[in-house]
Amino acid sequence: MAISLQKGQRISLEKNGSALQKMCIGVNWGAMEKKGLFGGKKMVAVDLDASVGLFNEAGKMIDLVYFGSLKSKCLGVQHSGDDLTGDMDGDDGLDNEVINLDLARLAPEVSQLAFILNSFQGQDFKDIPFARIRIYEGSPTQVNDVFATFDIANDSTFAGKVSMIMGKLYKKNGEWKFNSLGQATDDKKLEATLETFSKSHF
Repeated sequence: MAISLQKGQRISLEKNGSALQKMCIGVNWGAMEKKGLFGGKKMVAVDLDASVGLFNEAGKMIDLVYFGSLKSKCLGVQHSGDDLTGDMDGDDGLDNEVINLDLARLAPEVSQLAFILNSFQGQDFKDIPFARIRIYEGSPTQVNDVFATFDIANDSTFAGKVSMIMGKLYKKNGEWKFNSLGQATDDKKLEATLETFSKSHF
C-alpha cells in the first residue's frame, strides 16, 4: 500500500530487502475550468514542467533533464516528454509527465537529484486541479508497485507560487534514499529554482 508522504519525510528505496534500481516519478494534473463569455464553461490548458537536476557532492549541477533535453548523458534519467495542456476532460488517473530512473546507470559522480516542478505560463499552483506526484517501481508504461504518493494540489502553502522543489534523491552510505521536500519557492523559472535547491541543500 502506498504511503502518503509528508514534507521532509525520507523513505528508503528498498523492496524485500533489495535496493530498487528502476523507478519512476510521475506528475499528474488537470486543465483549469473557467467561465466563458456567455455563462458557459471552458477548459484552459495548464503547462506544468517536471525537471531533474543532477548534482555532484560539491553542489555543482552536472546535467539537466527537462522538456528541452529528455535524457541525461549517462542515460540514467529519461523524461517522457512535455505535456502542454494537462487533463482536459478531468482526471484520467494517468501521469502527464514521467521521470524514469535507472539508478544503476547514473554517473558515479552524481550524488543528488533534484525534482523540480514549474508552472510554465505562471499559473498559480492553487488553481491547478488534482496536481500530485507518485513514486513507483516499474516503467512509464507499466506500474508495478506504487510505494509513495505526494498530494500537492491540496496544500495551502503552494498558493501564490509557480515553482516548487518536489523532492530529492540522495546517496547516503552507498544507498539511495528519497526525501519528500514539497518546498514552494518564489522563483519563476527552472534555472532559478535549481539555484535555490543548490544553495539550500549543500
